[in-house]
Amino acid sequence: MNHGVVFALVLAWPGAALAEEFTVSPTSGNSGFAAAFDDALGELNVAVSSSIECALTFDEGAGTVSGRCAVPLTSVRVDNNDAKTGHFRQWVTNNQSDPKHCAFEAVFREVKVGKLVAEKPVPFTGEVVMTVCGRSRVDGGTEKLSGAALLFPPTLFRERRAIRIRAVIATFHRDAYHIDPKYTEGWLARLESLADVVAEWGSIDLSLFAEAAERGTAALAASPAPESKVEGDAR
Repeated sequence: MNHGVVFALVLAWPGAALAEEFTVSPTSGNSGFAAAFDDALGELNVAVSSSIECALTFDEGAGTVSGRCAVPLTSVRVDNNDAKTGHFRQWVTNNQSDPKHCAFEAVFREVKVGKLVAEKPVPFTGEVVMTVCGRSRVDGGTEKLSGAALLFPPTLFRERRAIRIRAVIATFHRDAYHIDPKYTEGWLARLESLADVVAEWGSIDLSLFAEAAERGTAALAASPAPESKVEGDAR
């Protein structure tokens, strides 16, 4: 028997056992996405959704979280107003693709959260790769993320562990993702582009409640993938 191989397997086994899969359900109603921007009149415009789907891997040994989250564009409402919501969908898709095929997506790899303590928030910082309708940031950069993670142990009411994450992207530049009437087809967008209606800089708040996945649970199959383009995207 190759004792070197056996020794390597013994060393690898504990690390593998420490990696645990977590999921955020888009229908549970206990997670939220909110993008806030001021306008020229000083009013605050907020795009919100509670339909967030995530697949996360928490490596307890390394103290890192990796994964992917997606928010469908059709789930986002702006100021609970139909007209604003419609305009927002046009800006996001540039009127070049179906909103049903569009999503805000974030991919993060080995974000350092350290050792999570039961019912005690642990602060963290990291970077995420975002795409909007499959479009990456024009400069190829990432978004800086900061927040806190809180571990909930199993209880009589919940058989598996859960992690609550509160995080914010404090400076989000929508023009970097071509979310603007000047990139949008149609006469209405041409009129909107004549006025500086909404600030280019805003913030994104994320509230995620991730529960340990059952064994055999499939990973998130969000579409489009960060490196792909939406069908009909003319970039």
